[in-house]
Amino acid sequence: MELVDQRADADWLRLKYAASQRRVCGLMGMAVASYRYRTTRSDEPLRRRLVELAREKPRFGYRRLHVLLGRSGEHVNHKRVHRVYREAGLMIRRKKRKHCVREGRPLLARTAANQEWALDFVHDAVECGRTIRVLSVVDAFTRECLALEVDTSFASRRVTRVLDAIIAERGMAGAIRVDNGPEFTSRHFLAWCVERQIELIHIQPGKPTQNGRIESFHGRLREECLSVSWFQNLFDARHQIAAWRIDYNQQRPHSSLAYRTPTEFAAQAAGIYTAERGARDSNAVPCPSRSPIPAHTRDGTDESCRILT
Repeated sequence: MELVDQRADADWLRLKYAASQRRVCGLMGMAVASYRYRTTRSDEPLRRRLVELAREKPRFGYRRLHVLLGRSGEHVNHKRVHRVYREAGLMIRRKKRKHCVREGRPLLARTAANQEWALDFVHDAVECGRTIRVLSVVDAFTRECLALEVDTSFASRRVTRVLDAIIAERGMAGAIRVDNGPEFTSRHFLAWCVERQIELIHIQPGKPTQNGRIESFHGRLREECLSVSWFQNLFDARHQIAAWRIDYNQQRPHSSLAYRTPTEFAAQAAGIYTAERGARDSNAVPCPSRSPIPAHTRDGTDESCRILT
């Protein structure tokens, strides 16, 4: 405990229990001379000098002001500068970064393809040391890897172009689950989702388990492809990662799909859905849409017409 804190505690004890200075100092193990000592040194010249420097450099903290004092020939202990700096009210108010607030939404068991897509990025490097990024898109139900786009950087418009290509091939997604990266929180990406009526699910910051399916996929991608491959350049990385994506979808058994490949599971799920839909249509009551019904004209005569379907 510092001497300043000991003095404050001693003052509190004296006021609380009406004890003498010697009694309080004896209990606290502090010398009476240390308690009674009052400095005769004035900090007013240093205070004025710090205020002048702070007006010239308003964004400088006490450390930089201490360096400026040393350059001008005033050698002062940095702890004294900090104390006078605080007493003068010159502390810089730092701007706190505003963090977005997200409500956590648990992973739901999906029952059909395209109900939810999971998106995220994974990083690696090529032979020259240049960093590359891989955009992954995974279907939450079939576990198919819909895209593995490789490049050195990604803007939100590049992400939407990849998603537009997937939509043109297999249809619209019901929801997209992403993190809070700048590519997924930009105005362009938000407007793109609103225009296509896609539900956008942002996970809470610092909780990647809320997007666990894409994290599990990235674990397989890292172990089976990125960690065991040597990429000479960007084009070589695109070629090898694209080949691994084909093997993942068509050859690799997936444990959560009863050791079927994602392509086999998607085909079986599509066949079951088609059979169930056909059974519902066959059990439906036929609508007599082509039976003639009388219609009255303006002149009062009856005519027969049919409902066209």
